[in-house]
Amino acid sequence: MSMHHLPETNPHFLPSQPPTRPHAPRIDFSPPPRRQGRTPPPLQSRPNPPPRRQSRPLPQRHGDSNTPPPPDLPRHHKEPTSHLPVQPHPLPPYHHANDHGHGPRLPTNRKTNPLGWLIAAFCALFWIIIIVGGLIILIVYLVFRPRNPKFDISSVTLNTAYLDMGYLLNEDLTVLANFTNPNSKVNVDFSYVVFDLFYNEKFIATRYIEPFSVMRGEYKFADVHLVSSQVRLSLADSLYMQKQMENGTVNYEIRGLFRAKSKLVGFLRYSYWLYAHCKIVVGAPPTGVLISKRCETKR
Repeated sequence: MSMHHLPETNPHFLPSQPPTRPHAPRIDFSPPPRRQGRTPPPLQSRPNPPPRRQSRPLPQRHGDSNTPPPPDLPRHHKEPTSHLPVQPHPLPPYHHANDHGHGPRLPTNRKTNPLGWLIAAFCALFWIIIIVGGLIILIVYLVFRPRNPKFDISSVTLNTAYLDMGYLLNEDLTVLANFTNPNSKVNVDFSYVVFDLFYNEKFIATRYIEPFSVMRGEYKFADVHLVSSQVRLSLADSLYMQKQMENGTVNYEIRGLFRAKSKLVGFLRYSYWLYAHCKIVVGAPPTGVLISKRCETKR
C-alpha cells in the first residue's frame, strides 16, 4: 500500500530554513559612454601674473576685451568710484629734458660774476706777458749770440815758500790773471771776483778783486797777490812740500768765483756765475816761475 506524501500545510510544523539576506543594489562605476563629436581640450593652469612694477594701474583702451581684469585690491585700498579710464600723471619738466621728440630747450640767462671776469683777464694778461717776453729773449739771443767770458793765467811767480817749525807754511805767490770777452756785441761787467789758493786740497790763501768791466772783443789783466802766513799743514803735507822743494817744483791749485753781467741793448741785461779752476806747477823759490797750467771756466 503506497502512501503519498502530502505537503505540510501547518506552519508550525514546517522545517526551519536559514534566513536569506536581501541583495544590495549594484552600483556601476564604469565611465559613461563617450559622445560622438569634438573632445574639449584639457584645462590648462594659468601662469601666475608677473609682479607689478608700477603702483598705479595703466589706463585701459576702449574696445579691448582681451585685457584681463585687474587683480583684487587689498581691503585697505579704495577702488575708484569712477568708471572712466585712469589718466597717467603728467611728468615733471626735467623728465622731458632728454626727450628727443620735443624742441630744443632755450638756455637760461645767467649773470657772470665780475670777479670771474677779473681773474680771467688777469690770467690772459699774464700768459700774454710770458709769451711776448719769451719771444723777445729768443730774438735777442739769436741776434747777439752771447758767449761766456774766459779766464786764464798768463804768469805766476812764487816769491817765497818755507815751513816754519816744520809744519807752518808761509808763502807769497803772484798771479797775473787774464779775463777775455769773446763777444762782438756784448759788454761784460765783473761785480764779484774772488780767488782761493789750495795746496794738496788744503786751503791756504784768498784774494778779493775790485769790480771791473771788459768791453766787447777785449781782454783785461788783473794782478792777484796771494799770501799765506803760519798755515798749519798736516805731517803728510809738510813732508810732501819739502820733497817737492828739493825737486825744484811745487804744485798749487787756484779756484775762482766770478759774478758777471752781460749788457745787450738798453735795459736788456742778465747776470750769471762763473767758476774757474786752474792747476799750476811752479819752480822752487825764490825765483819760481810758471812751468805748466791747466784752466777751465764753467758757468
